[in-house]
Amino acid sequence: MTRFDLHVLRRFFAATALLLGLLVVFFVVLDYVEYIDDFMDRGATMGQVFGTYYRNYVPEIVKLTSPLAVFLAAIYVTARLSQTMQLTALTMAGVSLYRVLVPFAFAGALVAGFMLWFNGWVVPPANAVVLDFQQRYYRDAPEGPETSELYRQTAPGSVLAVGFYDPEQRRAFRVSLLDFAVDTAGGVAVPARLVRRLDAETMRWDDTTRTWRLTDAVVHRFSPDGRASRASLAAFDTALTVLPSDLARSERDAERLTIPEARAYVASLERAGASRVGRALVEYHAKFAYPLANLVLVLVGVPLAARRRRGGQAVQLGLGLLVAFVYLALQKVVEPFGYAEELSPVLAAWLPHAVFLAFAVVLLLRTPK
Repeated sequence: MTRFDLHVLRRFFAATALLLGLLVVFFVVLDYVEYIDDFMDRGATMGQVFGTYYRNYVPEIVKLTSPLAVFLAAIYVTARLSQTMQLTALTMAGVSLYRVLVPFAFAGALVAGFMLWFNGWVVPPANAVVLDFQQRYYRDAPEGPETSELYRQTAPGSVLAVGFYDPEQRRAFRVSLLDFAVDTAGGVAVPARLVRRLDAETMRWDDTTRTWRLTDAVVHRFSPDGRASRASLAAFDTALTVLPSDLARSERDAERLTIPEARAYVASLERAGASRVGRALVEYHAKFAYPLANLVLVLVGVPLAARRRRGGQAVQLGLGLLVAFVYLALQKVVEPFGYAEELSPVLAAWLPHAVFLAFAVVLLLRTPK
């Protein structure tokens, strides 16, 4: 690694840290101004607001703003090299733009790798605290988990119906488990007739045995000739593929989950036959895709700022902000299509990054070497 590489890395990381700090302060102040009335009206103390809420909100802000900070740092450092004629001197000495890009790309890859770990394991536990705080103190709180009239598929031909579920006690009320005979004619499993119906007053999760304990249960069995039998059970344990997390779902669950937990969560949704898995899939793949923006924007920023323009660094930074805005706007436009599954959730998570990676390649090819 040459002295030039070390010089670029030192200035790049210093600029990134400064910009990231400024963006965090800006977002905290903006959020505080917007929600101070909610905090005061609902009795939150300053110690809770800053010691609990904002302390745990900072990781999410870092996650959201790191691509912008990295992009502006790359533009600033490259523009400085260009305006002070250092890039021109390097070019005249036979150093290509691709070689100049090496320390920037290395730094972008380091940040992307760090943010993959940070987004996947540090941000989710902090988000869990933030979402709980918002649920308690925001006037327009984010939607909590669905708790009434729940239906989950436990296996092909088997459906669990729950009247009400208490997530804190992991206890369900007015429970029915319906088993159907499945007709596989035509290669598609279709419920043909009801074979068994189990009704229970309550169902509680046991962490020790990892089973559900049903109480005051009545089992109805139906034979093919239409005859029915009935049996009562005071209590018994049963193992279902449905877990407590499958019953207490909300649209923002994936924000609370680490990468392994999010993978298991998506698998549980698919296992339970959930009809709306688009948001969970987009959020899961975004845990991998979003950190890549830190590298992609560096590859965009360096060739964008390498060419000298009238107006100097102010014009370079303004152009950079415009590109970053388009990048982030594209993500926000595409993601809802993935949530609604009108577009593949995997494609919705990766498409903006693929588009701007192609844009970076075009810029590199068209920029004078």
